Amino acid sequence: MRNFSKILVANRGEIAVRVIRTARALGYRTVAVYSEADGGAPHVALADEAVLIGPAPVASSYLDAERLLKAAAATGADAVHPGYGFLSENAAFARACAEAGLVFIGPSADAIHLMGNKAEAKRRMIAAGVPCVPGYEGRDQSDATFVAAADGIGYPVMVKAAAGGGGRGMRLVERKDQLVAALASARSEALNAFGSDELILEKAVQQPRHVEIQVFGDSHGHVIHLGERDCSVQRRHQKVVEEAPCPVMTPGLRDMMGRAAVEAARSIKYEGAGTVEFLLDRDGEFYFLEMNTRLQVEHPVTELVTGLDLVALQLRVARGEALPLTQDDVTLEGHAIEVRLYAEDPSNNFLPASGRVDVWRPASGDGIRIDHGLREGQEISPFYDPMIAKIIAWGSDRDEARRRLIRALEETTVFGPVTNKDFLVAILAQERFAAGEATTAFLAENFGETGFEAARPTRAQAALASVLQYRAARDEAAVRAVALTPRLKDWASAGRLASRFSYALGEEAPVEFRVSALGGERYKVEERDSTHNVEVLHDEAGVARVLIDNVQKTLRHLASGEAKLHLAVDGRSFVFDNLLKRAKGADETASGGHILAPMHGKILRLNVAVGDEVAEGQSLVVLEAMKMEHEINATRSGKVTAVNVALGDQVPANTLMIEMEQTGSGASEA
Repeated sequence: MRNFSKILVANRGEIAVRVIRTARALGYRTVAVYSEADGGAPHVALADEAVLIGPAPVASSYLDAERLLKAAAATGADAVHPGYGFLSENAAFARACAEAGLVFIGPSADAIHLMGNKAEAKRRMIAAGVPCVPGYEGRDQSDATFVAAADGIGYPVMVKAAAGGGGRGMRLVERKDQLVAALASARSEALNAFGSDELILEKAVQQPRHVEIQVFGDSHGHVIHLGERDCSVQRRHQKVVEEAPCPVMTPGLRDMMGRAAVEAARSIKYEGAGTVEFLLDRDGEFYFLEMNTRLQVEHPVTELVTGLDLVALQLRVARGEALPLTQDDVTLEGHAIEVRLYAEDPSNNFLPASGRVDVWRPASGDGIRIDHGLREGQEISPFYDPMIAKIIAWGSDRDEARRRLIRALEETTVFGPVTNKDFLVAILAQERFAAGEATTAFLAENFGETGFEAARPTRAQAALASVLQYRAARDEAAVRAVALTPRLKDWASAGRLASRFSYALGEEAPVEFRVSALGGERYKVEERDSTHNVEVLHDEAGVARVLIDNVQKTLRHLASGEAKLHLAVDGRSFVFDNLLKRAKGADETASGGHILAPMHGKILRLNVAVGDEVAEGQSLVVLEAMKMEHEINATRSGKVTAVNVALGDQVPANTLMIEMEQTGSGASEA
């Protein structure tokens, strides 16, 4: 037995919260670690002890093995749970834990090394006879070798980082003339994300499903699988929706894929939780992709259909206990679907978002589970992955789970950084997804690769916003007043006055709303050709019940200054800007001559200098934010007149990075 009593969780966010809760429930003491950006995060407060391990950048905190080991020594922790991401698949870290006398709650360093590297894992699987995608996984990493290999494989091909995952260091290459540039970009991103720029090539299998098998092994030689997860709905090779079981799985296919995954794990004497990932084509043929030697982000769907706590199983196996069940004991009941809630803007090329979370109200209800590490007032940092929560629903069948998940998303409120919530609802409601037909091409085929246009507010929703903004301004004025009888809040000496609000609703011109208080929490809202009657029946702590045009609704709202209102109503979230209160010149910086940072990030590459002539669409800057590279391109042709940032700078959102003046026929004349 490998006894331990205090577990250091070498991670952050929702997975740290998830591990700490199970560990505490089983009687273990816990230690959290945190960077300077995470001092107020929920995982810090939840643990028995917490240790500051460095500044916000991951290289100086969560990826610094020495700091983590020192934190364990300082608190007397005798085990380490790595979560996922960061150092969870770092063989050197697992080995360092063992050398320091710490139980690493995961597989051995040797297993991580063998299967955590895509190239080495694929070589092992080929030797073991597991079906693999044709490709190149050799040690010669020269461009010439990759070009020759791609010619032999045939286009399109996938360039992949040999280490790590999550879509980082991965590029789809359609033509030969794109390959060298893709190799350079993938190497750079892989080196930044994983500390290794080793790459592999694979034949791009067209429109497959991405199906993974959850495996578990113990130190007594037992290995079982817990069924599969379908993770086909992906954007830029990052999973967005995951479900169990796979909609097209048959008992025979599950048995074949499960046996292959178990054999892969058994061949390296695997211990703990792991996932063997496959591509499944339309003919039922499957190909090994990689093995993730850790707990997966999407493990909750497996927990919901098996009734097992995978973290609890990890702790038992780490102690040296035998798995408490055999393959015959594993049964799957019902269906579970998970979506990843990201702080990102689907309407702006999915750019990551950061900032303060002003309101966080996760949904609840039958079959609903939400894993998160959020609290109101918390800052979403630009230094980490933009995933802020996982929303999961279980149902007796797939459609019940899907309906419950849509409802849970609609009832979850996040005010602050923009999120992909409405995009997730649109995915789940899409006809092909509802029919269980999604492949890895689903998002590109149905939503395009560049963005998603969310639903625009209706006139009635805007009318509600105008009333709520009117009331917020009224209440703010009342606070400033020396004395005011509540009955006089909506009274005016000149008779009934109308307050004006103007919103851009996606129509040809902004729409103006005129709000008149009728007394008794009743209001008349007039706009172009309609009148709305609104009564506020109840309004407390940002939750209101209103009657509009004879229909009652419950909504959440938050006024952000005099000009802006956040509103969650009818299952959607909107931000209303009163154009009549917008600061003069607010649109001026949107000109193509001012290149602003669209998010907080690090200047990874500067592609222009003062005096350069640039063409529309030319790459100007590459920002690294939330562990991804983001290319900023010129929106028009021109000449660079100023470069206000330097390589390696950490810049906040809206930083004026580059200034340009227009040249050519489109330039203004003197």
